[in-house]
Amino acid sequence: MPTRLASQSRIGSSRNISTFSSYESADQLRERERVKMHYWIRASSSDFAGTIPQPRSGHTAVNIGKSKVVVFGGLLDKKFLNDITVYDIENKLWFQPDCTGSGSDGQVGPSQRAFHVAVSIDCHMFIFGGRSGSRRLGDFWVLDTDIWQWSELTSFGDLPSARDFAAASAIGNSKIVMYGGWDGKKWLSDVYILDTMSLEWRELSVLGTLPPPRCGHTSTMVEKRLLVYGGRGGGGPIMADLWALKGLIEEENESPGWTQLKLPGQAPTARCGHTVTSGGLHLLLFGGHGTGGWLSRYDVYYNDCVVLDRVSVQWKRLATMNEPPAARAYHSMTSIGSRYLLFGGFDGKSTYGDLWWLVPEDDPIAKRVTASPPKGIHESQDASMTSMEKERQMQEDALAELQKRIGVSVSISNSNIKKIVDELEDTELLELASKLVGEGALSNKEVVQALRDHWSRSSPKSIQLKELSPLLRDYQRMITHLQKEKLRSLLQSSNAGSMGKETYRFYHIRNISQLRMDDIPHLLAEYKQLVVDIGAD
Repeated sequence: MPTRLASQSRIGSSRNISTFSSYESADQLRERERVKMHYWIRASSSDFAGTIPQPRSGHTAVNIGKSKVVVFGGLLDKKFLNDITVYDIENKLWFQPDCTGSGSDGQVGPSQRAFHVAVSIDCHMFIFGGRSGSRRLGDFWVLDTDIWQWSELTSFGDLPSARDFAAASAIGNSKIVMYGGWDGKKWLSDVYILDTMSLEWRELSVLGTLPPPRCGHTSTMVEKRLLVYGGRGGGGPIMADLWALKGLIEEENESPGWTQLKLPGQAPTARCGHTVTSGGLHLLLFGGHGTGGWLSRYDVYYNDCVVLDRVSVQWKRLATMNEPPAARAYHSMTSIGSRYLLFGGFDGKSTYGDLWWLVPEDDPIAKRVTASPPKGIHESQDASMTSMEKERQMQEDALAELQKRIGVSVSISNSNIKKIVDELEDTELLELASKLVGEGALSNKEVVQALRDHWSRSSPKSIQLKELSPLLRDYQRMITHLQKEKLRSLLQSSNAGSMGKETYRFYHIRNISQLRMDDIPHLLAEYKQLVVDIGAD
């Protein structure tokens, strides 16, 4: 561990937090930093080289200067992780460094964990706490990203208790502030400051009104204040409050104190497991989950973007032109220049491994969607609609008519229908089918049917990896077709019966990265039954 951490950036301003701004005039800042229209862009293989991290939630991703993003730990299917994956920003390369180091138990780096805190200062990433299984952790590590060496730190002073779901932020270039969390028995509302030079922890004594204890919140250092938003509180309620903590900068000689901020604008709903990412003079809040209301047993997951504008000092909804990623919590969002990079997360059922860019309208990769008309614009000429668009419209009309006839609300989620192309437009499916059949005079319909017959005869062990993605899409395509036919049958009959309650467990899976090996037999079994059902239709 180096004795001195060199400064790369400086945080601080003489302006009061009520303005959240720097030395430029408000008019200049409004023009330079206005909230532009943004686009969500699913990252493609051309964006990166190397191997991206495997799916996970509860991980951390921190910026090391402007050169790289370091992803650590997390949770995947009840398995806790402790791997390191790095995104080299300049070279657009993902890689896994070969780290060295030794801990008190002889291990190279931190043990497997999720829901820990990670803070970067210069070239160092500091890790504290988290959870592994049902055990809360209280160990403290630093990774030197110049030489990829882990060091377990023996700190002293007012040591914080073991905890998970805390939140932390850097103060300038030498200190870290950590707030709240869950120690396995109670929600916490304590504040600790670590001096990374002396490795001394100090519990901050705060007088006056305190925020309710919480976990799963965010904490972000802005100017000389720590902003804390949301989280799950004592007794379980999820909160939507915003607090500012002063007295963190010793040179200011301010008495530590909390102030609850009630800002105008379109404030986010109550949530925890969200992210708040600093982007210039805006703080971007994304995702998280909240309660589904007193009639629901389940949480509601979000995929909205809310901006805290430091110029106008109000909440704003970020204008986005296209469909956002799936709703999720316990993901990571990092700022790379004017772009944001979203990775991973969990939606109550599935763990994600997808990567998304959120970019302003003038970003070059925004052209991937702006080259074609936005999805929300409808053409008047019916001839311009694709076959899938016509089919979606027919299904929506059928649903509306069915609702009128039987007097109830019927809903088939079409979030996946938009992404399922017709089999004759599915290039990967057609290529796979052609390789199976070989050269010949068969039509595209005939080669697709030959592939379906092949899958109907296949065993789980005989399915190759390259077949899984086309198989999953064809499975979802058949479900869509079958449900549509059932709707038509109901509408043509004088007796409005039940559509049935078949459970298709893989219909909402977005890609094969969300499948496990033991899912393949079940997927294939359901696929074979769908082939039979459609054949008898």
